[in-house]
Amino acid sequence: MTHVVCSPCFGCKYTDCVVVCPVECFYEGEQMLYIHPEECIDCEACVPECPVEAIFLEENVPEGDEQGFIALNAEKSLTTEVITEQKEPLV
Repeated sequence: MTHVVCSPCFGCKYTDCVVVCPVECFYEGEQMLYIHPEECIDCEACVPECPVEAIFLEENVPEGDEQGFIALNAEKSLTTEVITEQKEPLV
């Protein structure tokens, strides 16, 4: 199982989560972060660090539009750069 970054991250892009990730599975897009599903080890270290509560276990991603973020994370984590250090958020 993997974790998924969902819509609350869009437009704010806090990076508190990336500094606690032991496997560097976060990737940075222009408007939000993504988790690579094959690199995530399901340690849950990132979940309490997200100030906007945007990270969910894949099986707990809310129904509706949020479900699309499962595929979006998988897709975008292949085309964006890994992020391992904290940066200023967009907000």
